[in-house]
Amino acid sequence: MRRFFNLLFVLALLAFAAAAATGWWWIHHPLSLRAASLDLAIEPGTLPRGVAQAVRDAGVEVDPRLLYAWFRLSGEGQRIKAGSYELERGITPERLLDKLARGEESLRAVTVVEGWTFRQMRAALAKADQLRPDTARLSDAELMKLLGRPGVYPEGHFFPDTYTYSRGSSDVKVYQRALRAMDHRLAQAWAQRAPQSILKNPGEALILASIVEKETGKAADRTLIAAVFQNRLKAGMPLQTDPTVIYGLGERFDGNLRKVDLQTDGPYNTYLRPGLPPTPIALPGKESLLAAVQPAPGNFLYFVARGDGSSHFSGSLNEHNQAVNKYQRGR
Repeated sequence: MRRFFNLLFVLALLAFAAAAATGWWWIHHPLSLRAASLDLAIEPGTLPRGVAQAVRDAGVEVDPRLLYAWFRLSGEGQRIKAGSYELERGITPERLLDKLARGEESLRAVTVVEGWTFRQMRAALAKADQLRPDTARLSDAELMKLLGRPGVYPEGHFFPDTYTYSRGSSDVKVYQRALRAMDHRLAQAWAQRAPQSILKNPGEALILASIVEKETGKAADRTLIAAVFQNRLKAGMPLQTDPTVIYGLGERFDGNLRKVDLQTDGPYNTYLRPGLPPTPIALPGKESLLAAVQPAPGNFLYFVARGDGSSHFSGSLNEHNQAVNKYQRGR
C-alpha cells in the first residue's frame, strides 16, 4: 500500500512538473495573431476577465479563460491600464501582460508648425491619423466655447509643437493641450519682458510675437525684427508689415500681394492703421514669444531682406533706401 501511495505521489509530482513546464512554455511562446499587427483598445474600468476577452476579440488566437488565469496567477492583472495598444506578431503572454501593465500605448503624433494659422492647425488635426474629429463640425467660436474660452478669437492662442495621442483619442484633447501650452509659454515670456518694452499686456506680446514669427527668415534676426516694430510703436509710426495685410485678405490672397491691397483699408492693414492689429496673425513659437518681449537694443526702424534669408537693419530712412538699392534693386 505504501508503494502505491509513493507511486501516486511521484505521478502527481511528474504531472505537476509537466503542467509547470507546459505553462512556462506557453507563457514564453508567441501568440497567434490574425494579422501582422492588431489594435487593442482597453476601456477604463475593464476588469482582467474583460481584458482577456478584448484580446481575443482583437484577433489574438487564444482562449480568454487561459489568458485570464495567467493574469490572475501573475499577480499583475490588477495593474493593467486602459488605453490603445498595438500588438505585433511574436508577442508572448508574458510580454503582452507586461505591455498592458506598463501602459505602453500605441501613440500617434501630429505636428503643429510655428507660423501656421489656426485654420492650418485645424486642417492638420482633421487629417491626423486615428485622431477622432469631434470638433469637425464646430465653428471656431463654438470650438473656443467648448474649450472654456467663449468669445476669444482663436488665432495665436495654441502653441505650435508635436503632440502625441493614443489611437481613437478626441481632437478636443489636443486642442486643450495646445491651448494650455500657449498659456504657459506666454506667461513665461511675459514674466521675462525687458524693462524698455512698450507692450502693455500679454495679449499685445502675443500679437507682436505672431508678426515676428511671420517676418523672420533667419532665427538670429528675431530680436532685431521685434526691436524694429517696438521702435515704430514708440515713434507712432505704422508697422507697415505685409504679413498682417495678407492675413486680413484670408482666402482671397492668391500668393501675390498687390499695391491695391496695401491701399485698401481694413483692421489688419498696418500700412493704413496705426498700432498693432486687433489679433495675432499666426501661431508663434517659443523663440518669437521671447523676442517680442526682449527686443534687441538699438534704434532700428527699418529692415530689408538680403536674399539669403537674413535681413539688413537700419535706423534711418536714408540708410534703408541704400540697403533696398543694394539688396533688392542691385544698384
